Amino acid sequence: MTEIVFAVITVSDTCHQDATKDRSGPRLVQLLTENFDNCRVLKEILPDEQDLIKQKLKQLTALEAEVSCIITTGGTGFAPRDVTPEATKAVIDKECPQLSMALAIHSLQKTKFAALSRSVCGIAGKTLILNFPGSEKAVVECFDYVKDLLPHALHLLNNELALVKKTHDQIQNNAQSSTMSPAASAAGHICPHKTGKGDDNDRNSPFPMLPVNETLNIILQTIKPQATLPQLLKDFKSPVDIPPFRASIKDGYAMKSSGFSGSKKVLGYIAAGDSVIETDFQEDECYKINTGAPVPLNADCVIQVEDTKLLKTKKNGLEDLVEILVEPKKDLDIRSIGCDLAKGSTLFPNVDLSPVVVKSLMASVGHAVPLHKPLVAVISTGSELLDPQDYPIEGKIYDSNTTMLKQLLQYFGFDCVVTKVLTDDFIEVYETLTSIYDEVDFVICSGGVSMGDKDYIKPVLQKLGFNLQVGRVNMKPGKPMTFASKDEKYFFGLPGNPVSAFVCFHMFSLPAIRWASGWTYEKCMLPVVQVTLQNPNVALDPRPEYMRATITSKNGQLYASITGNQMSSRLQSIVGADVLVHLPARTATKTEAHAGDILPASVLRYDFITKYE
Repeated sequence: MTEIVFAVITVSDTCHQDATKDRSGPRLVQLLTENFDNCRVLKEILPDEQDLIKQKLKQLTALEAEVSCIITTGGTGFAPRDVTPEATKAVIDKECPQLSMALAIHSLQKTKFAALSRSVCGIAGKTLILNFPGSEKAVVECFDYVKDLLPHALHLLNNELALVKKTHDQIQNNAQSSTMSPAASAAGHICPHKTGKGDDNDRNSPFPMLPVNETLNIILQTIKPQATLPQLLKDFKSPVDIPPFRASIKDGYAMKSSGFSGSKKVLGYIAAGDSVIETDFQEDECYKINTGAPVPLNADCVIQVEDTKLLKTKKNGLEDLVEILVEPKKDLDIRSIGCDLAKGSTLFPNVDLSPVVVKSLMASVGHAVPLHKPLVAVISTGSELLDPQDYPIEGKIYDSNTTMLKQLLQYFGFDCVVTKVLTDDFIEVYETLTSIYDEVDFVICSGGVSMGDKDYIKPVLQKLGFNLQVGRVNMKPGKPMTFASKDEKYFFGLPGNPVSAFVCFHMFSLPAIRWASGWTYEKCMLPVVQVTLQNPNVALDPRPEYMRATITSKNGQLYASITGNQMSSRLQSIVGADVLVHLPARTATKTEAHAGDILPASVLRYDFITKYE
C-alpha cells in the first residue's frame, strides 16, 4: 500500500513560544495515525505570521514533498492576527467551497460560535489543504466529519481511477440497497447505536450511546465545583517573610567582607533557632555559624568551612582562631529576608489543590486550611454477591468491586465514608438510594445498570427524580455506564463486571470527584502519554477500547504490553496494569492495531513504569 503523507500545522503565537501548550496539533496527529494505515504525519508549529505560513504551505505542496493533505489548526477567527485563511488562499489553485460549507454547517450544529470561523479548503497542485479551528474540540469534530471523505478526495487528486471507480460502485450499491424494504434492511444491519422507546417490549436501550469525551463534558458541566478554596488560595497573601531573617546558606563563619582574608578570632557559635546577634564586632573577628542560622546584624557574608583552616582551639576545645583562605565578598552565602517568599506576596502563583502543596505552603506561613473533600459512598448490587470473609456458597461469587473502588478512592486521596452491598431487589435499592444522600455527595454503584430484568438502578433513579444525563457510553469495557444528578447530589452507575468498573472509575468517577473538590480542569483527568504498542495484531472492536497494559521504558521511549486476556470479567488483567491504552474503533480501513503503533494511554498509577531497559 502506498504511504500517505499528511502535514499538520498548528498556527498560534502562544504554541510557537511554548510547544507544550499545543493540544490541537498532537490531537490531529493522533487522529490521523489512528484512522489511516500506512500514513506518515509531518508536524509544524508556526506563529500567526502570514508570510511564514504561506512559505511553509508552498514548501509542503511542492511535488518533491509528496504531501497529500495539509491540515492547519488555528488562526481562522476574527482577531487581527488570524491570517491562516489569507495565507491559504495565496497558495491554492482551486477552492473547495462545498467542503468549506459542509464543515461550517457541521460545526454550527455543535456551536453557534462556529459562525465566527473563516476557514478555507482548497487544492494546491496535488495537495488538499484544510483549515480547522484552533480548539481541540473543534479539531476532533471537523476531523470526524472529513475522515471518511479524505480517501476518496485523495484518490481523485492523484487520478487513481480504479480506486475512484470502486468508491463510486460502492455508493451506487448502497443507494440501491436503500430501496429495500425496512424488514429486509433490518435483517442485513443492526446499528450498534440504536436506541429504543424504553417500554417493556423494547429490546433496545432508550439511552443514546455517547462518545467518551462528550460523556466527560456532560459530567463536569453538571457537577458544581468547590469554588471557595480555589478563590481563597488565589487571593491569599503571605503574612510573613521567608526567611524572616538573613539566614546562612552554609556551615561556616559569619564575618565582615571588609575584613579581607587571613586569621580571625572566633567570638562564638550561632545555631539554627538562635536569636539575631546585634552586637558589633571587629573586622578580624567572626562567628561560627550553622546552615539556616540567623546571620549577625553587622556581618555581611559567610565563608564556608571548606574555605577555612583551624589555627587554634581553647582549653575547653572550642575554636579560638581560624584562617580565612578566600577573599570574602558581600552577601556571599546569605539568604536575604523574604528571598524565598516576600511578605504580602501571593502564596499560590497557580491554584494547585494537591493536599501536599496546600497544607505544606500554608504551614510554612503559620496557617492551616481545611481541604474540602466530597463524601463518597460505594455500593455494589447483585444477589449473587458474597462478602470476602464468607464461606463459598454454590451459585455465589465474592464481591471484589466494593474493595476495589474503596481502595481506588483512598489511593487517589479521597475517603469512602459508606459501603453497602444490595441484592437485586427494587425496594431495597429504592430505600437505600432514598436515604444514603443524607450522608454523602457522590454514590459510586457497580452493577444493575444494564438491560436485565433485575437491573433496577435506572428505574429507581428515575422514580427518585434524578436527571439521567448518561445511560450508555461508546467504549469497551463500560458501555452501560450511567451518570445522574439531583440537587447537587451525583450518582455513577458502573457496570458490574470488575474491569468495566475499574476502567469507568478512572475515566469518569475520579475526574468528577476531583472537579467537585475544586481541581482545575486539566488536572482532573488521568495524565495521557504516548506509548508504542508491543503486541502484534491486536483486533479492534467497533467501540473504542481501553486495554490494560504494562509499561517498559527503553532509552526514554515508553512501550506498552497488553496484560493478557482483556475480558471485562477478568479482574486479573489489572495486575501489572500501568496504563489504559486507547485503541480506536474499528473502521473499514483499519481493523487491527499492530506492534509499533503509537497510541495514547491514560496513566493509572504514580509509579507507572514497571521496567527499564
